[in-house]
Amino acid sequence: MPPDDDRQAKQPENNAQFPCLCAVIRKTGRSLTKQYDQYMKPSGLKVTQFSMLVNIMRNPGIAVSELAKLLLMDQTTVTRNLRVLEKSGYVSFNPDESDNRIRRIQVTETGQAKVDEARPYWELAQLEMVRILGREEIDCMLGNLGKLNT
Repeated sequence: MPPDDDRQAKQPENNAQFPCLCAVIRKTGRSLTKQYDQYMKPSGLKVTQFSMLVNIMRNPGIAVSELAKLLLMDQTTVTRNLRVLEKSGYVSFNPDESDNRIRRIQVTETGQAKVDEARPYWELAQLEMVRILGREEIDCMLGNLGKLNT
C-alpha cells in the first residue's frame, strides 16, 4: 500500500524492468472479457451480466451496496448494470424490511432460466482458457491475482 502521508515517493534506483503491471492487467481483462462475450453471445448475456446474476444467486437478497463491495465495483456502475437486468426481467428489487432506503436484489425465475441457458456458453469459454493456458498455469495465475485482491 502507498504511504498515507504526503511525502513524495522516493525514486527507485533502478526503474522497473517490466511494463506497467496495472496497464497490462487492465488490457488483458478487456481482451478476456471480449473473448468471453463472444462465447456468451448466443445467450444474449455479456459475461459481466452473467457474473452479476450468478453472484446475486449465491447471495439472495443482497443489497446493491453489498453487491458493489463484493464485486469491487463502484455502486453507480452496479446500479446501472442492474437496471439493464431489471428491464430484461432478470432481477427484481425489494425494500429491506428494516430500512426502506436499502434495496434487496433477487434473481427472478426468468433470470434463473437465462443463467441456465448461458452457463454452457460460459463453460465453453472456460474450457477454451484451459486449452490456451493449461490448468496448472490458470491455478498459478489465480493464486497470484488473489494476492492482489485486498
